[in-house]
Amino acid sequence: MLRREFIKKSTMAGSISLLPFEILANSLKTSKNNIFLDQIGLQLFSIPFLLENDFEKTLAMLSEMGYSKLELYGPYTFSAASAKENWKNLAPRLGFSGSGFFGREAAELARLLHSNNLSVPAIHTDLDTLENEMGGLASAAETLGFEYVVLPALPEEKRSSMEDYKATADLFNRIGKSAVDHGIKFAYHNHGYGLVEMEGQIPLQYLIENTDPEWLFLEMDIFWTTAGRADPLEYLKKYPGRYRLMHVKDMKEKKHFSGDGGNPSQWMELFPLMCPAGDGIIELEKIIPVAIESGVEHFIVEQDLVKEPQQALSQSIGYLKSI
Repeated sequence: MLRREFIKKSTMAGSISLLPFEILANSLKTSKNNIFLDQIGLQLFSIPFLLENDFEKTLAMLSEMGYSKLELYGPYTFSAASAKENWKNLAPRLGFSGSGFFGREAAELARLLHSNNLSVPAIHTDLDTLENEMGGLASAAETLGFEYVVLPALPEEKRSSMEDYKATADLFNRIGKSAVDHGIKFAYHNHGYGLVEMEGQIPLQYLIENTDPEWLFLEMDIFWTTAGRADPLEYLKKYPGRYRLMHVKDMKEKKHFSGDGGNPSQWMELFPLMCPAGDGIIELEKIIPVAIESGVEHFIVEQDLVKEPQQALSQSIGYLKSI
């Protein structure tokens, strides 16, 4: 992007952020907002064992529960070789190997989704694939209809210093432009890192403020945001229009990372605190209306590798539809 073009867009975004949030929120509202929570999604990483055991039966179960959207996780047949190799090494430790389209062609998956009244608004994928296989992502999007390709986590070597984050902002702009050129949109899903001060700056805020709002969108994970000592409401109000997707889960008791949230061991410590929506301390009844006003389009339940999935997922969707 030409520097003057980015400065112009950043200046416009800055001017918008000076408006009272309530005024801007009203301008973002559409007649569709009152049905967003009638269209609740599920991140499939919540139930990999069920999917691997009986994929078609599981899709039917989700539809019967009332879920209408699915968010897939990679790798996929078109994913970068590095992503496939990493998954091959990780799968034995996870206890399952299914991912992507679970052994099906995109056209076959599209038929299964249609027959169960399910759609796919977004998929998770890795950084290598985003950088080098955007054509494959776009081709799958044409078949399945998804709009967003989401990076679920930032590799550690891209976030050890503010210099890393500055380089990542430039990289995100390039990936986002490539996505738009291919007819899709790029989004970044925050984990628990990047939410506390580093070298006098908040890394996530730097990424948001130094990327083109037309090229980078955001998926807020409210559990990891809370665990990372940040306030979901503050980010939704500060950056209207940037957050388009939200991972909805709850926390049994409020607890922060033991450190900066930068490594898997800290994430795993908090896994036992994940619980169905409405069954914990996160104020979803306050967050979700503000999220709608801020521009969130897709609310996606996620409870990583949840035990007793039928009960937990039924409870989550029941609560969300009652708000």
